[in-house]
Amino acid sequence: MNKLFQDKEIDKTYWTVIENKPPLEEGELINWLKKNQEKNKSRAYSKQVKGSKYAELKYSLLGRSKNYYYLEIYPKTGRHHQIRVQLSFINCNIKGDVKYGAKRTNRDGSIHLFARSISFIHPIKNEKLIIKANPPKDPLWKELTTLAK
Repeated sequence: MNKLFQDKEIDKTYWTVIENKPPLEEGELINWLKKNQEKNKSRAYSKQVKGSKYAELKYSLLGRSKNYYYLEIYPKTGRHHQIRVQLSFINCNIKGDVKYGAKRTNRDGSIHLFARSISFIHPIKNEKLIIKANPPKDPLWKELTTLAK
C-alpha cells in the first residue's frame, strides 16, 4: 500500500460545497503553489515562481442549491491545501474556509470539503477497489448526496 501511495497509483475523490459558480461545468486547474510555513497557508500562481510546486486537479459540477454549488474534485497531485487554494484562485471559495476567502466560518469551525473515496488496484488480487465514505450529517451534504446518485 505504501508503494501505491508513493507511486501515485491511488485515485482520490473529494466533494466540496463552494460559494460561487465555477467558470466551467468541468475543468482542469493547473497552478504553481508556494507554501508559507509561518502562516500555514499556500498561494497559487499561474506560472512557476521560486520555491513553488506544480499542482493539478480536475473538477466537475454536480449541481447547485439555492446558495451554493457542489463540486467533485479529482486531485492529480497532493500539495499543501491544494484543493482549497486552487479553488480560491478561481474565486470558488469553499464554504466555511475563511483562510482561503470564504465569507464566514461554519458554526462548528469545519469547512465543506470531504474526502469521498479512494480507488486503486489491489496489489495481490489485481482487482480495482473503491472505498467510499459517507459525508457528515449536514443538510448541505445530504442534498449533495441526493444529487450525486
